[in-house]
Amino acid sequence: MVACYRGFASIVALLSRCPYLDVNHQDKEGNTALMLAAQAGHTPLVSFLLNYYAGLDLERRDQRGFTALMKAAVQDRPECVAALLMAGADLNSVDPVRGKTALEWAVLTDSFNTVKRVRQLLRRPRAEQLSQHYQPEWPPLPGLVAQAQAQAAPSLLERLQASLNSSFAPPPQEGGVLDHLVTVTTCLASPFLTTACHTLCPDQPPALGTRSKSVPELLGTAPPPAPAPKPPQQVPGSRAFVPYQSPQGILSHWLQPRDSTSKKFQVPKILLSKAHSPSSQCLATPRSVGHQSLALPLWPYQELRMVRRRQQEEARCAQNQGKTG
Repeated sequence: MVACYRGFASIVALLSRCPYLDVNHQDKEGNTALMLAAQAGHTPLVSFLLNYYAGLDLERRDQRGFTALMKAAVQDRPECVAALLMAGADLNSVDPVRGKTALEWAVLTDSFNTVKRVRQLLRRPRAEQLSQHYQPEWPPLPGLVAQAQAQAAPSLLERLQASLNSSFAPPPQEGGVLDHLVTVTTCLASPFLTTACHTLCPDQPPALGTRSKSVPELLGTAPPPAPAPKPPQQVPGSRAFVPYQSPQGILSHWLQPRDSTSKKFQVPKILLSKAHSPSSQCLATPRSVGHQSLALPLWPYQELRMVRRRQQEEARCAQNQGKTG
């Protein structure tokens, strides 16, 4: 948890080899390692947890009922939100207190970057370029080329106005040339990837709301789940040991009335007696000075209290003797 919150990627990578690590463990506030990494904005750690930790629970909630997706949306971490959504986090889950989804929490907390990122993913919920059936050709390219060729050459006045006017660079268009360049260079059909790596699941590209398997699960190296507890077995033989009996068979005999005819199981009788009052002769004896055994220290106020009690006992004994005489 500390490594995920602080962003120590090397420690998180090293702990992924530990077979006895519970990645879904929660602290006193209900936070998991995934929640801490997501709300801190450590996108590489979130991706590493999603890809290399088998059995990671994406829908684990804290004490307020928030999931890792909701925490990342509240803190305006758009890339962490995108990684969680593409890994299979439920966008429609609501918190039990306010009843709001992660997108509604992002709108409520003014996390505009997260809202924009989620809407982009909703428009394109499937990463088609990560499938071998994807074609890297850009369909709008012929139309854009024909449109550019059909335009007439600009006149001298238009060139002069364009050179004198101060124009700002427009932002990259969504689905434009820059997006197509990134998509082509990152798709499985790209020569940059086919010569370097090979995917383990080419027919299952990441999709919004679909839980993808981790790398240990795909390679078959994930630790097996904990075995379910087996019921107690009876040892064969004349004297069998039964570790557990149903409470119906035991309580039915112990809860029988006292006038029952069955004498095998009787309610045990408990005799209660009052402790005897301390006699007047039992006085506190001070510890011996020359004794070498260990003893508790006797403070001055304790000695004074013992002297007063001794005087009261002596006065009571003298009064009782006067009455009997």
